Amino acid sequence: MKGKGFLFDLDGTLVSSLAVVERAWLGLAQRLNADPQEVLDFIHGKQAITSLRHFMKGRSDEEIKHEFDRLEQIEASDTEGIVALPGAIELLNQLDTLSIPWAIVTSGTVPIAHARCKAAGIPFPEVFITAELVARGKPEPDAYLLGAQRLGLEPAHCIAVEDAAAGLASGLAAGCQVIAVNVPANTPELARVDKVLDSLEQITLDYADNIVRIQFR
Repeated sequence: MKGKGFLFDLDGTLVSSLAVVERAWLGLAQRLNADPQEVLDFIHGKQAITSLRHFMKGRSDEEIKHEFDRLEQIEASDTEGIVALPGAIELLNQLDTLSIPWAIVTSGTVPIAHARCKAAGIPFPEVFITAELVARGKPEPDAYLLGAQRLGLEPAHCIAVEDAAAGLASGLAAGCQVIAVNVPANTPELARVDKVLDSLEQITLDYADNIVRIQFR
């Protein structure tokens, strides 16, 4: 693969935060008397507000906003068990050393995303796209389009790295090249992505004349 920059999802791609996410959302399921597995099956890769509107249909905007604020506080303060996924820190450090443009494109809000990066020891990018910056979250293309724009690159020259079905669909819709990592084998979008990896450790890079050449171990 060849490109000019990277756009990384955060949760499940760069950091392991599944336990924290599930603790928070199982609490929500209990408060709403919703089916816990249905909640967990729906939420991954999507903005929290999208999931809340789905499970709180018929509730007032004030009730939804109250639950959103509660969830954000819970997820931003609970960082127990959050670690960088294998190869993540090494890859990001290599991108910085080679001056290859990269961004984080997450469905999380600033408090949550920053807390998880800090807890996992992930370098902070110059371009950090969070839920506050886009009107439509993943699987819509807005977040990845904005990430490419902030890097000063065409989407087709960006490599989006994702673990969730909604994120893969978002990157594809934006016109990015897409690498899937840490994804279940039955994820429908896998047939459409450019590469499927088990780990970021499989990526090796060469950079010359503003072109990233990517090989896979």
